[in-house]
Amino acid sequence: MISAQSTTATATAPGRLFEQILDPASRPNPYPLYAKLREQPVTVQDDGSYVVSTYAEISRLLHGPRISSDERKSASGAGALAASGRLNSGGEPRSPAFIFLDPPEHDRLRRLVMRHFTPTRIGGMHQRIVQLVDGLIDARSDLGELDVVGDLAYPLPVAVICELLGVPREDERRFHGWSSALIRSLDPAAGMTESEIQQAGQAAQQMRDYFAELIDARRARPADDLLSALLSETDPDDRMSDQELLSTMGLLLIAGHETTVNLVTNGMLTLLRHPDVLDHLRNDPELALTMVEEILRYDPPVQYRTRTTLADIQIAGTTVPAAATVVLLLASGSRNPRRFPAADSFVPDRTDNVHFGFGGGGHYCVGAPLARMEAQVALAPLARRLQTPRLLAEPPSYRDNAALRGPAHLPVAFDRLRA
Repeated sequence: MISAQSTTATATAPGRLFEQILDPASRPNPYPLYAKLREQPVTVQDDGSYVVSTYAEISRLLHGPRISSDERKSASGAGALAASGRLNSGGEPRSPAFIFLDPPEHDRLRRLVMRHFTPTRIGGMHQRIVQLVDGLIDARSDLGELDVVGDLAYPLPVAVICELLGVPREDERRFHGWSSALIRSLDPAAGMTESEIQQAGQAAQQMRDYFAELIDARRARPADDLLSALLSETDPDDRMSDQELLSTMGLLLIAGHETTVNLVTNGMLTLLRHPDVLDHLRNDPELALTMVEEILRYDPPVQYRTRTTLADIQIAGTTVPAAATVVLLLASGSRNPRRFPAADSFVPDRTDNVHFGFGGGGHYCVGAPLARMEAQVALAPLARRLQTPRLLAEPPSYRDNAALRGPAHLPVAFDRLRA
């Protein structure tokens, strides 16, 4: 069996290492490339971007005011916005989702979401998630095989986020294509084809049109969901505009399932590659609590995020000019041996595990508690109920996206299902 650590970085000029990371051929195992990048905390790439790959430097940037999440402040902002579908038909920037904004706009919109995306609302989904997981596994009982992605890791978070937001589950076929096109745009624009850029723009507009109709429906007939709660705000100085609401709902729908798909799938793949840990989890489901944190460090669903410098700054002795694109290589930072002992080893009960699996600082993932719960609830039953599970493809096929990295399919055979 080929392990996740078996490949090695080929001889590549430092200024082209990130380009090699973006190459689909590197998708099964980019970690040797990350190790090569960590030889220098900051590496200038041939395209003019600056890749930051070490834990301490990433942490300082995430928790400091020197970089921006707003692509409009980047010297290459127009290209990035066009590729991501965040330009309207007239070429003007749309109202960005709050993860693409800086304070105070980011903080205001995030606070409005968090006011209703509460621990009580999320915790109330626990039993529903248990039921969904059991039902999805039971559906494969007579087949002896399942695709972890298509049969569980995708339908589970889609059902959960639809119920939370108030999106009709039967509309999944409509937004699945939009979501795929838009997450592709998280990779650099230079790596996208003209067709992919057009698809992202069309997907963004179609999703906004869809949510505009849904917002009108909820205004006329509120329900017990997050969209209705956001619409219930009455203070005109403390509520979202229609444009902000459209962007926020699109963000929550996509981010609410795409990253969890990868988290669950990467987690199951890691367990299958570590059968001793799989056995441990089967006998001790409580291990899932620390194990999911280790998956988020060891093989996270989000590999990197880009930012823009607000002024000339110094990062580990390198001067990065204002308006430059900075790639925060989160997955590399979480594998930094200066921060984590045995950083390339999967240690399911690891302590002191402050990873970058959900980012950090003011942009720490809003949906982190929900994603954690979904992964914990999904992985423990998979370990318990699948007798003698085994991979049918090693390595599995991976999705095109490098930023949101995960298998496209993960076929697993098993002898039978335990009750």
